[in-house]
Amino acid sequence: MAATAPVQQRDPTAGTSARFEAPAGFKPADPGPLGLAAFAMTTFVLSMFNANLVSEKGTPVVLGLALAYGGIVQLLAGMWEFRTGNTFGAVAFSSFGAFWISFWALNVFYAKDITGNVGHAVGLYLWAWAIFTAYMTVAALRVSAAVLLVFALLTATFVLLAIGAVGAHSTVTHWGGYIGLATAVAAWYASFAAVVNSTFARTVLPVIPLNVGASRRGGEIEV
Repeated sequence: MAATAPVQQRDPTAGTSARFEAPAGFKPADPGPLGLAAFAMTTFVLSMFNANLVSEKGTPVVLGLALAYGGIVQLLAGMWEFRTGNTFGAVAFSSFGAFWISFWALNVFYAKDITGNVGHAVGLYLWAWAIFTAYMTVAALRVSAAVLLVFALLTATFVLLAIGAVGAHSTVTHWGGYIGLATAVAAWYASFAAVVNSTFARTVLPVIPLNVGASRRGGEIEV
């Protein structure tokens, strides 16, 4: 009986722009699940504080995670996505890696130097990220349902956190925290699905590709 070749699983963050011709014998690992996991964990921990589910006195615990996992690791995942030809994944992971690094730097070095209305300054920062996330959500319409859900929830999270910061509305910030928790769960699912599908060499957990012309054959998703 002939051995069955392992099934190559598509990156769940890859849209129709993903075009990669691997040289003979070269099989790069998929950086998408790593980027999603880094984003999910950091978002989950910060959102626990934003939702007021744990004491705000423990907020500094987020900073190390934001720098190392959400920041550096996610930025690396974004750089590796450039190598695979996945424009969406490269832009998303690189940008949100930079977001977490900037979040760390803001809290460690620069927040104390803000004069005037701190809420308005932080709100501007969050609104800018809400705009970026919103247009990435439009691009996600041609990626997968799992990733689209992540970006739609993340857009709502940034909007609520921005409103809460500008108006000093703690209740709105708490809502943003709860939506942030849902965002983290969705991102963890997308990461988990990609890892499990790759490990089992078939589709165990669906991500529902939205790519035009996508088809499934024996667990493989192709564009």
